[in-house]
Amino acid sequence: MDEVDTRLLKLTQDGIPFVHSPFAIISEELGITEDEVVQRIEQLQKNGFIRRFGASIGHRAIGITANAMCTWNVPDERVEEVGAVMAGFTEVTHCYERPRYPDWPYNLFTMVHSYTKEDCEYVAQEISRATGITDYNLLYSVREFKKTGVRL
Repeated sequence: MDEVDTRLLKLTQDGIPFVHSPFAIISEELGITEDEVVQRIEQLQKNGFIRRFGASIGHRAIGITANAMCTWNVPDERVEEVGAVMAGFTEVTHCYERPRYPDWPYNLFTMVHSYTKEDCEYVAQEISRATGITDYNLLYSVREFKKTGVRL
């Protein structure tokens, strides 16, 4: 990754211009061709610097307001297996292992977004059936204060 790649990431990290030729504007700013902008983005993806390049939908703005963090008490020896099953559900947007604490036995966390709490509960029940994990909680978002990706 060179200086141009770093500048490219900084120019695109908050989105690209919503115009007919967004890469033309970026290429002018960087002093390179549109093709090189696209090639560099593809290379940054291939090398793992960019995980995904696409539209980000404001789920609350389109009515997806039931957001449940599901906490799961998964036996340590099953975390890899169960985590893979949970991550395989299309309704799961995030799946993380976190440490347990003396007063908090939950070690696997999944995020489910839907239109209703009942939909989230249904997904959690389906995950429970698929994994055999029955000790879980659903923690619903009340308000979103901030949501951004990592910034350079």
